[in-house]
Amino acid sequence: MEQSLFNEILKARVYDVARHTALDFAPQLSTLWGNSIYIKREDLQPIFSFKIRGAYNRMAAIPKDARERGVICASAGNHGQGVALAARRLGIPAWVVMPTTTPDIKIKSVARLGAEIVLAGDHYSQAYDYCLKLMERLGAHMIHPFDDPLVIAGQGTVGKEILEDCPEVDYVFVPVGGGGLLAGLAVYIKTLNPAVKIYGVEPCDSDAMTRSVDQNQQVVLDQVGVFADGVAVRQVGQHTLAIAQTLVDGFIRVSTDEICSAIEDIYSETRTIVEPAGALSWAGARSFLKQNPVKDHHIVTINSGANMNFQRLQFVAERAMTGAGRECLLAIRLVERPGALKEFCTQILAGKAITEFNYRTNGTAEAYIFLGLAVQGLADQERLLARLREQAYRVEDLTENELAKEHVRHMVGGRAPQALEEELYSFVFPERPRALADFLAVISDRWNISLFHYRSHGADYGRVLIAFEVRRDERAEFESHLQRISYPFKRETDNPAYRLLL
Repeated sequence: MEQSLFNEILKARVYDVARHTALDFAPQLSTLWGNSIYIKREDLQPIFSFKIRGAYNRMAAIPKDARERGVICASAGNHGQGVALAARRLGIPAWVVMPTTTPDIKIKSVARLGAEIVLAGDHYSQAYDYCLKLMERLGAHMIHPFDDPLVIAGQGTVGKEILEDCPEVDYVFVPVGGGGLLAGLAVYIKTLNPAVKIYGVEPCDSDAMTRSVDQNQQVVLDQVGVFADGVAVRQVGQHTLAIAQTLVDGFIRVSTDEICSAIEDIYSETRTIVEPAGALSWAGARSFLKQNPVKDHHIVTINSGANMNFQRLQFVAERAMTGAGRECLLAIRLVERPGALKEFCTQILAGKAITEFNYRTNGTAEAYIFLGLAVQGLADQERLLARLREQAYRVEDLTENELAKEHVRHMVGGRAPQALEEELYSFVFPERPRALADFLAVISDRWNISLFHYRSHGADYGRVLIAFEVRRDERAEFESHLQRISYPFKRETDNPAYRLLL
């Protein structure tokens, strides 16, 4: 299989529409990390993503007398744009099935290229199921986003260009969703230079390839992350898994905060804002270098896409500092007495760069502070925590606490004065017209809501934090109710950010 794929890469038809993108040297990152670091600029493709390569190569192979049947695909964005552009160039009718939650910017991008848009389902899997039914009805050719040898071969031309532009490459870090880019690149590079180390990079909450390789089978994730939507795949391909098992040297998982920090790094280096999936490669490379301090090597990362929604930039900016280890978030319990707050600010915070400061008394002898501070890495953060504890402040480190970063820092008020029997839950729901109203309609009409906070990031999914008044003897029944609804949730009642600050 690998030799046949290598041959397909050699003859792949991609340059009718795709570009041989630049492999830019990154001087700032290279100096900082002691290696020659390069960025493969797939964000400069006509659709701002590498996906045009595989889509066009697959569609160019359709016999001319069969093209009138058209092509169809399911996509949440970049693959759909690739299919639409290839169809326009080849004169083939195209249908792109997209989830109803797809942001308007992506729908318009596909529509501008002339494809017919079909909206179906709340997420990619539902859109894909509908796509299969529509394919049978229309008789159109299915263009799979990753698990097709010709799609893999088209993506493999990225590896071909890397070896042409940097034959001395030592490491390549590749973003992974379904695995098409990883498989094609690995086949080409490993065939010609097996010494090159290739690592796949996935978000911690969308790691289908890592788990599948570990378990030697196609693992289906129950849920996928909602931030790096370009790689939010529940199941990798059969072809791509087989290649990853034999040719890929390892896999790296990165957090949302690390991705946001990588977006900032890439912006500082190139003045380009990549999408979360587009920053995965550098996020993984940086994580690898922190744990494996190699020096004087040639390292290639891939800006795989730049279809970023402008509304998401606030979220990225919030998370970039913690992802780079430049900010810590703390909950501090303060004894209420005259001058206590002033004393804390003058003795502890003097000379510190404060990124956030929220103070709330709870009506008793105590108050709570939610504090964000700029730090110079983990050692600086640990020294600050030690100083606080030496001076008898009760402090909780919330730097890695998702509830604190996602909701608490954006909320006002505090814990209800009466001792309510509250249960706290976080939810995600698909962003579409009437989405919030539909969510509230099914969530509960029996248990009173005592806290509610909603945030939109301009992405496919919104996030909600809700507290319900639930008596102790009703908790099992309430949990059963939540299990029956279709919205993913997580119990947060024991989260320290809730216990201390809300």
